[in-house]
Amino acid sequence: MRKKIRKYYEKFVEGILFTSSTITSLAVIFIIIFLFSEGIGLFTSSPVEKGSALYVNSNNPVKKLRSEQIKKIFNGEIMTWKEVGGTNDSIFLFSMDDISKYYTEADLGSEFENLPQKLNEMVVKHPNILMFFSEKYIPVNFKGTRLPIRNVTLTGFFGGKEWYPTTQPAAQFGILPLILGTIWVSLGAILIAFPLGIATAIYLAEVASPRLRFFLKPLIELLAGIPSVIFGFFGLIIVVPLIQKIFAIPVGETALAGSIILGIMALPTIITISEDAIKAVPRSMQEASMALGANQWQTIVRVVIPYAKSGITAATILGIGRAIGETMAVLMVTGNAAIMPHTMLQPVRTIPATIAAELGEASYGGLHFKALFALGIVLFLITLIVNTSVEFIRDKSK
Repeated sequence: MRKKIRKYYEKFVEGILFTSSTITSLAVIFIIIFLFSEGIGLFTSSPVEKGSALYVNSNNPVKKLRSEQIKKIFNGEIMTWKEVGGTNDSIFLFSMDDISKYYTEADLGSEFENLPQKLNEMVVKHPNILMFFSEKYIPVNFKGTRLPIRNVTLTGFFGGKEWYPTTQPAAQFGILPLILGTIWVSLGAILIAFPLGIATAIYLAEVASPRLRFFLKPLIELLAGIPSVIFGFFGLIIVVPLIQKIFAIPVGETALAGSIILGIMALPTIITISEDAIKAVPRSMQEASMALGANQWQTIVRVVIPYAKSGITAATILGIGRAIGETMAVLMVTGNAAIMPHTMLQPVRTIPATIAAELGEASYGGLHFKALFALGIVLFLITLIVNTSVEFIRDKSK
């Protein structure tokens, strides 16, 4: 009887474990599918918001514009059609905001019923016009020509230097500044955390007394439990003003500030895993080294560290992964400026900080929304590469 009960109990536990693992796996798969389905939609979309379009006079030789050219035209950087392959005439911009300059409310009608006719008049009257209007106001017999805008491309997405996802009439989705900002801050954090973390791990594993190790290790691991917003506050109050004062720069919210804070946050991971790798070095190897006449530091440098290098490398890469995926602390201390960085003393913006700052204001299903999910895909791929590297290094060490 007891054997039967025990057998049923084991089957029940096995079923619970199988169900939980299946649900977890399916949840991860569905999240990834949702991420890619939303993000890839950006590359099948025009940079002009759905429902609006650009129009020119039918006699205008310019029949196509790139989103970068449209931005420069509306910013006043391009003034004539000749600069985009047309005539030498100056470009006449006309949008919904300009309609009151040319027509009264009586002309347009109380329900804007005369607006399509007036738009027809404007496009005929001004051969050099560039009109940006909602498609619902354009009449069937419109005398103008719609300008086709090329969809967002992978080249423009990864190589573009401007991130203006809400600009009108054509949004800019260049993520190169965001990628460089993420890399600069992450690499700076590792350059700070790696030597400090490895030195601390060696001290705890090989030099410190058992009593001191028993006190220091939980204290270091406690850093991993501090919320990132607390690190952000510390950086904003202490690190940012200090950088501003030392380097005499206008603002202290820079890539260097982000690197310092992320370096501190990555220390527990690097120290803990590195110390475990160092402690795993066989004692017989160290004793053999000392028997040959090497002292303690020679043994650490020439025997212990080379033997534990795979674990130390894995700890470093996991620290990089922590730095790459951090959001709140970076958002608070890096200046959050989507510009091309040239030094560590400039404000930058990282991919996680961009997603956290902008997702709340992006309309569901819109261009901005899809662009942020495309950023999520990029971040997912970067994290996947980091985690795969860790597994490769661990397999190699085995």
